[in-house]
Amino acid sequence: METGSPAGAETAGAEPVWTGLPPGLLRMRRLLLVVWLGLAAVGTGLLLGLLVGPAWAAFALLPLAGIGWGWVLLGRNWRSWRYAERADDLLISRGVLWREETVVPYGRMQLVEVASGPVERHFGLASVQLHTAAAATDATIPGLDPAEAERLRDRLTELGEARSAGL
Repeated sequence: METGSPAGAETAGAEPVWTGLPPGLLRMRRLLLVVWLGLAAVGTGLLLGLLVGPAWAAFALLPLAGIGWGWVLLGRNWRSWRYAERADDLLISRGVLWREETVVPYGRMQLVEVASGPVERHFGLASVQLHTAAAATDATIPGLDPAEAERLRDRLTELGEARSAGL
């Protein structure tokens, strides 16, 4: 994972400096996966074991297999997320099979907010949500450290105000 400078400095014509997401987001998502599918496995095993017969309780292994499969997929998805601050816009790249790159021009941003639900707060995470006039260019960067999310919000707001003043 590459880490960019806070100002997103880059030379003209060079590749953008990408910043990956912190590992706390991956830990949170994997814990939620284990909790929910673990509960599904226990519930399936108990219900089928009591109502149909002990042999049917083996179907509880399906959610457990889902945990292993989901564990790998969550890691790949987490590694695919990255963002880069450039001179005139913010790049957000994500996706494993279907790669998606969103370019959000600073001058088009109308609102930049930091959001953090109860589970995210427990893990010390926050998301930055970018809203533009065109809904197609709205974007979110999940799972950031709250201090980084606030820094990014303040910087993007500052750059957005500077760029839109020139319109």
